[in-house]
Amino acid sequence: MANHFSALKRVRQTERRTDYNRRNATQLRHQVRAMRRLITAKDAAGALKLLPGTFSIIDRSAKLGVIKKNTAARYKSKLHLRIKALG
Repeated sequence: MANHFSALKRVRQTERRTDYNRRNATQLRHQVRAMRRLITAKDAAGALKLLPGTFSIIDRSAKLGVIKKNTAARYKSKLHLRIKALG
C-alpha cells in the first residue's frame, strides 16, 4: 500500500477517474446496444428517434477518451448505414 501523501492522493484520484470512465463506457455500450436491438427488430421509427442521442453519446465518449475518434466515426457510420437500409 502507498505510504506517501502524494501516493495516497494519487490512489484516490485514480479510483474516482476509474469510476467515471467505467460509467461513461457503460453508458456508451448500453446506448449502442439499444440502437442495434431496434435495427434488428426493424423498428426504423424508433431507431431514427434514438439516433441523435446515440450520436451525442458516441461523440462525447470520443472526446473523453473512452473510445478513439476513428472508432466513434466507424460506429456512427455503421449505425447510419443500417438505419438507411431499413427505410
